[in-house]
Amino acid sequence: MKTLARLLFCFGLLTSLQAQAQPIREFNQAELDALLAPVALYPDALLSQILVAATYPDQVAEAARGGQSSRWHPAVTALTAFPEVLARMAENPQWLRDLGEAYLGYEPYVMETVQQLRRRAEAAGNLRSDGQQQVVRQGETIVVQPVYPQVVVVPYYNPLVVFGTWWWTTYRPVVWRPWIARPVVVHSQPRPIKVVRVVRAPPHRVVHVPTPHRPPQRPVQVHSAPVPVALHKLVSRPAPRPHVSVPQVHRQSVARPAPAARTAPRPQFQATARSKMR
Repeated sequence: MKTLARLLFCFGLLTSLQAQAQPIREFNQAELDALLAPVALYPDALLSQILVAATYPDQVAEAARGGQSSRWHPAVTALTAFPEVLARMAENPQWLRDLGEAYLGYEPYVMETVQQLRRRAEAAGNLRSDGQQQVVRQGETIVVQPVYPQVVVVPYYNPLVVFGTWWWTTYRPVVWRPWIARPVVVHSQPRPIKVVRVVRAPPHRVVHVPTPHRPPQRPVQVHSAPVPVALHKLVSRPAPRPHVSVPQVHRQSVARPAPAARTAPRPQFQATARSKMR
């Protein structure tokens, strides 16, 4: 009797464990597209943390309220460096639980759905490399990673717009409230990645541009007193006039005889002058 009771107990325990290991319900492709659309374009390291943390919805809700605990999963602890993302996840508890169940039960389909969504965004021109992230194709796989491995910037996008016209009428993705994208400094380690809370913005990179080689210039000597300058070097003289030779005949026509020597005035001239004045 005791043996039968033990067998029944073990059977019931095994059945409960199998029920817990299996997903609560199945997900079709439309549901997977709607669940993953809000986070499919995030960098791969951050996306993996979100998917793992979604399997612990209670811890995510507690962390979003500002609590701290050492018993949290490392993925939940890592998301505390992204308070905006953590808050949006906690604001949609049903979406969070469904995402965790889908990841636990259908991980290969979840990752394939992420790639399909990224291909749609790339075809629509809304997924490309920029100054914050790099979009690299490795065969059929699209990898999204930050430009600087230690700096992660979470972009905000509208899932109803970034993938083009939404293709499902029954299932629509959750649209999160916008936030201001801020850089977060992380340490590159094997997954799960340990994230450090940002206390200051990363310093700007200083780029040294090489200057062309120039020969050394001689120093210029400045005299306190003016230097005397020879004036004949500065004042230009007028050009001499051309010499015109005068013909000999002309010289004879204008030549005058030499004046005769002066003599005393004649007395007749003086006497005549006096007689007229009287």
